[in-house]
Amino acid sequence: MSKYDVVVIGSGPGGYVSAIRCAQLGFKTALVEKYDTLGGTCLNVGCIPSKAMLDSSEHYHNATHNFSKHGIETGKLKVDLATMIERKRKVVDDTCKGVQFLMDKNKIQVYHGLGSFVDKNTIKISGKEETTITATNIIIATGSKPNFFPGMEPDKQRIITSTEALELKEIPKEMVVIGGGVIGLELGSVYARLGAKVNVVEYASSAIPTMDLALGKELAKILKKEGFKFHFNHQVEKVENTGKSVKVTAKNKKGEQVEITGDYCLISVGRKPYTEGLNLDKAGVELDDRGRIKINEKLETSTKGIFAIGDVVEGPMLAHKAEEEGVFVAELLAGQAPHINHDLIPGVVYTWPEVASVGKTEEQLKESGVEYKTGQFPMRALGRARASMDIGGFVKILADKETDEVLGVHIIAARAADLIMEAAVAMEYRASAEDISRICHGHPTFSEGIKEAALAATDNRALHI
Repeated sequence: MSKYDVVVIGSGPGGYVSAIRCAQLGFKTALVEKYDTLGGTCLNVGCIPSKAMLDSSEHYHNATHNFSKHGIETGKLKVDLATMIERKRKVVDDTCKGVQFLMDKNKIQVYHGLGSFVDKNTIKISGKEETTITATNIIIATGSKPNFFPGMEPDKQRIITSTEALELKEIPKEMVVIGGGVIGLELGSVYARLGAKVNVVEYASSAIPTMDLALGKELAKILKKEGFKFHFNHQVEKVENTGKSVKVTAKNKKGEQVEITGDYCLISVGRKPYTEGLNLDKAGVELDDRGRIKINEKLETSTKGIFAIGDVVEGPMLAHKAEEEGVFVAELLAGQAPHINHDLIPGVVYTWPEVASVGKTEEQLKESGVEYKTGQFPMRALGRARASMDIGGFVKILADKETDEVLGVHIIAARAADLIMEAAVAMEYRASAEDISRICHGHPTFSEGIKEAALAATDNRALHI
């Protein structure tokens, strides 16, 4: 029986990064993965393949709608969906092979098979052959899986999850998306750009309801121009596969029953922690009422020596959160003093324009009674945005009314996913809006929008509006 200092269960971004950091710190480390490839949901059927499809569809959308405005005539275009999906598969394959390379480089032993607890220090791996290993410390990083509610159970044919949406054999004429959050709008964008009419059915009153309300309003306005139709304040009662189409029955705000049809229905109502088959009870690991593993401030579970990170614990289900938590645990085990600020984990939506946010929303500040001031700047006022025809969106900065400390930054703009990191760095060092406004930003750039929003929050001093 092989003995390790650390065993990590799950090879997603949280798991494999944690394993690498453990190995760097001198721990004899093993990684257990249920599937044949490494990388978890993110690399195989989540973040990476969806971004590959988003980029491909964005190229097609630009070629059909925007190239002629730049003086580029392309003639009649057509989509080869099979080639698009094959490119996506290659991106996934190359990325997963990259993780295997990192495991070999760091001398991390990889076991393929379902890992389950025998006791708090022993893991049984049920794969092609059954193996048992022991460890002083165990890190659970088994991620999440698509969620659904009664009446909308996926059949993986017409009623699909994000996994199947990445492998469709045809471009839907009409697609129904249940859930107006990140996954639904990203994958809806892929097919809307390729010509599908997309109906989004959302229980809340706005798109991306967990983010600042202003972002959801602006994004919905932009996506409507791409063929989206939004049905807010609608509660789905059932979804039916009628053969060559689907029928969604929902109830609107007035209590009236509404029927929406399409070729496919994408269920994207969030994700839930994946702990099946771990036999957590044999290790004394407790779950909360939402199926998440209970942890303390050190990310340690109810059993000493067993830690949990990423989607299986409380907090946003984001790959970069899982990575930071994985590094945190590794450095904690090494006796270091690691840092992670769960209040400053950026959230990103990879539509176009992109949406990104860090810190508190305006709604959260109102609810908590914090006195704040707002600075907002429209991207259409930037020369760089006009040059690239990316004029939709804005930068919004929320700062403490008395101290001017930046409390939240919310961006909907081209390259918002990259721009948000300026805000994250500033907020990590507790910068004020004036601090940001006094930093020289390159011209012409999209980042000038952040400077201008900071100026707007500082005594309404924006220069270009």
